[in-house]
Amino acid sequence: MDVFNVISLMGGLAMFLYGMRLMGDSLKENSSGTLKRAMSKVTNNPLKAFVLGVLVTALIQSSTATIVITAGLVGAGILTLHQSLGIIIGANVGTTVTGQIIRLLDIDSSGSSFLRVFQPSTLAPIALIIGIVLIMTSFFKNARSVGNIAIGFGILFSGLLNMTGAVNTLADAGVFDKLFARLGDNPFLGYVTGAGVAFTLQSSSATIGILQAFSQSGMLAFKSVYSVIVGVYLGDCVTTAIVIFIGSKAEARRVGVVNILFNLCKSALVLIVVTVVHKLGLLNGLWDKTVNSGIIANTNTIFNLCCAAALLPMMGVYEKLSRKIVRDKPAKDSKYKDVTDALNPVFFNTPALALQSCYKTLLAIFSAARTGIERSFGLLTAFDPAVCQEILREEEEIDRMTDALSKYLVSFLPHLTIEHHVSILNQYYKVASEFERLGDHAVNIAQLAESMQKNGTHFSDAAVSEITVLESALIRILDETEQTFTKRDVDAAARIEPLVQVSGDLINKLKKNHLRRMSTGECNAYADTTFSNLMVEFHRIGDVCSNVGIATMVRVHPELADHEHLYFERLHAGGDEAFDTAYKRAYRQYFSLLERPTPSAPKENETPAENEPSAEREPSAVPQAEEAKPQSANP
Repeated sequence: MDVFNVISLMGGLAMFLYGMRLMGDSLKENSSGTLKRAMSKVTNNPLKAFVLGVLVTALIQSSTATIVITAGLVGAGILTLHQSLGIIIGANVGTTVTGQIIRLLDIDSSGSSFLRVFQPSTLAPIALIIGIVLIMTSFFKNARSVGNIAIGFGILFSGLLNMTGAVNTLADAGVFDKLFARLGDNPFLGYVTGAGVAFTLQSSSATIGILQAFSQSGMLAFKSVYSVIVGVYLGDCVTTAIVIFIGSKAEARRVGVVNILFNLCKSALVLIVVTVVHKLGLLNGLWDKTVNSGIIANTNTIFNLCCAAALLPMMGVYEKLSRKIVRDKPAKDSKYKDVTDALNPVFFNTPALALQSCYKTLLAIFSAARTGIERSFGLLTAFDPAVCQEILREEEEIDRMTDALSKYLVSFLPHLTIEHHVSILNQYYKVASEFERLGDHAVNIAQLAESMQKNGTHFSDAAVSEITVLESALIRILDETEQTFTKRDVDAAARIEPLVQVSGDLINKLKKNHLRRMSTGECNAYADTTFSNLMVEFHRIGDVCSNVGIATMVRVHPELADHEHLYFERLHAGGDEAFDTAYKRAYRQYFSLLERPTPSAPKENETPAENEPSAEREPSAVPQAEEAKPQSANP
């Protein structure tokens, strides 16, 4: 034995672990949306939940990932703790699938070229070839991800072959003789060894795989192996519990506690049954027998299946114990607590789930902000202190949600590997600050209304009538903004810009009319500052909605990312026929409301007069000294 054999063993182990991680991560990336939909439909039927847990874990090659996802769904309120119980047991059974794949090491291909195809020495290069071809050629949409899965599979078996080669060399040198003899004489030592290795590697599948590789040395007897396998169960579930406990709510923590309770009972049950059966002499033919990869895989699978059948009826007891171990914290007054609780770091390895939580949080922020704006409009004509205070309280909630979301997005970014997910996150990050600004404007308008109430000032009937027209335009802009974000609707995004342009023209018109009324004494001079500040808030609401439209456009059309503002400046400058048509239609509609108590849009053959855009118009970004009379935007 020399140091080079140890280096070869560790290198093979590194390849094995990396291949398993690459394959599992790629599978999760491709199936995260499907997993969410499947797991969120779990009913109270424990058998269905059990089968789902087995299938999901077999797919993503990690019981830890399955249970962490489950805990996240429980924390987000998508699943109840009771619904998650079957999934937990199923995940522990599903993790045995990896061992059954690795048992291909035992295939004897002598005299059969067909069986030789299934040997790791053949499967590894085939998988690597398929993977690199898919990555380099991108035959289809998800070719790169599928290629990564194949590459991971190939690296896994290449590492496994490296390990077995090094193990055989070390076995010839007598390294394992005393080690495994001691494990056979002391089951507790084997149990601790299995738990320690699984905890260190954070994977029961990897630990069982290493044990299967060691079995190629021909030095492992059943009496040395079974306690190591049982110890793996504890080491893996402790890792899962630690991950779940970081930043989770009480209900999610209970998932980790249930998993620990189940695995402790499973370990105790296996150790007791094996000891009793051995004492009865029923394991004499197997006890000292040298085990191979297949026997280890079968032993692991049988242990898990039998324990699942025996302990599944006891899951209700585990649920009750978990509630006693993890107590509920005093409930907070925030009505958005469930929304922010869904921003759980356990979703980072399943981007679809994390992005869904971000999306729901953004919807809650927008809804609260929009409601605040509409209620603040009502305060301008009928001030209510209770409504004003409610708007202020909602703004505090909006700030808290935005702060939590922003931190979550920043922490989430390093975990993203797909460009599509990064583009979604970028949009969400931009939109979050815009939605928060809407809440600020609602508060500012409410405070302006409160100031007027305290000072005893008010707007004239004419001013109120004109402000109502402008408010109706802004509400329509908010409608289009909501449609843009919720449906990722680029047509709705395009409809925002003409309306924002018209709202800017309305503001200029209202300012001029207000100055004229002040000069005649029709409007109260003391209300002038409030009126001017109100117009600023209205203008900024339009700007916010415009920015949301831009962010959505960029997500759908990434080519606009580097010159998005030039694109919209061209629209406002008159470089798009559809924009000009929508602009003129909206202009006629809202300016007609300023002139007539009962609005009716001008007919197509009606003379435009003052309310019709004239031949040339400037971008709304350019201040206009005179009344805004936008004109047709010919290229």
